[in-house]
Amino acid sequence: MAGFLDQYGAGDERRARNIKLIVVSVAVLAILSGLLYFFFRNYRQEQQAKRFFQLLEARDYPTAYGLWVSSDSERQGYPMTSFLQDWGPSVNVGSFDILDAESCGNSVIVDADLGRAGDKKVWVNRQTLQLGFPPYDQCPQENRIYDLFRNVKYRLHGRTYK
Repeated sequence: MAGFLDQYGAGDERRARNIKLIVVSVAVLAILSGLLYFFFRNYRQEQQAKRFFQLLEARDYPTAYGLWVSSDSERQGYPMTSFLQDWGPSVNVGSFDILDAESCGNSVIVDADLGRAGDKKVWVNRQTLQLGFPPYDQCPQENRIYDLFRNVKYRLHGRTYK
């Protein structure tokens, strides 16, 4: 015959187990969300730079120029002849690999290995996805954790970060 107090405390154990499960689940979800944000926060800008380099690789210079400049005033300031000197057949983009994308305020600096053409950096506006030359090679901020991840990414590509 079962006693009246045999089940005493079973509800508290179940509640404690459920609370632990919820706390661990929230912590794991927060860590995964942070990692996903860290690795994909510049995804759109990297894709825009990738599209630009694919157009250069295919030697579709008019379309690539259209990505680089969007208004008539910009076309006057940076004509197609200047674009071809900077990115045209003399650069000879054969194959490319996006090495890194570094956030800089309202823009992203995308670092790419263009094969025989060497390493090039492209500035991408975060809102408009407008391309341009970076105003500086590196962001003025210093982030040791980001530098560690960047060095790992570069080593995976068989290089070291300068």
